Amino acid sequence: MVSVSDTGQGMDDATRQRIFEPFFTTKDVGKGTGLGLAVVYGIIKQHEGYINVYSEPGKGTTFRIYLPIITSDARVDREIPETKAPVGGTETVLLAEDDEQVRNLTVSVLREGGYAVITAVDGEEAVKKYLEYKDRIQLLLFDLIMPKKSGQEAYDEIRKIAPNVKVLFASGYAPDLVRQKALLDKRLTVLYKPVRRTTCCLP
Repeated sequence: MVSVSDTGQGMDDATRQRIFEPFFTTKDVGKGTGLGLAVVYGIIKQHEGYINVYSEPGKGTTFRIYLPIITSDARVDREIPETKAPVGGTETVLLAEDDEQVRNLTVSVLREGGYAVITAVDGEEAVKKYLEYKDRIQLLLFDLIMPKKSGQEAYDEIRKIAPNVKVLFASGYAPDLVRQKALLDKRLTVLYKPVRRTTCCLP
């Protein structure tokens, strides 16, 4: 059992009952997606564990995570297969990512692969950048969860202008949660963070 406590303002019973629901949030619109605890809950369940929360207004919060005890053989270090460097290309990619560090890293990796990169900090700006540079852009690389417009909302808007535009989505959330809540077309490709360098560049 792992226990984590804080001395914050705590939660009332109505809030506590809903904190593991996907997209439930007590923040103002545009200030958060409410996916964090839903992802935690999903990971713990996948490991056959359980999570409890104890909280009262003015008395802080305690999370208790219960995981099963397992026995396994000693780990044998395996040789890591040598991976080929990505081929790269010369196309122009429109990258929409609200996290500055992730955005800067992705730009660096793509440019090392030979790509030109146009950046946007959210879905709304991505649509504006596409309208401005549509004759140059060959691919959209959009984070799924962004302020103002999500990656999918921005893609849907751009697709009205360019129905055949190519897109890759990226997400830091669990695959089953993304597919369930974002209602993505199964034919669309999602890269799950952290993304290895070998998958960042197009073949």
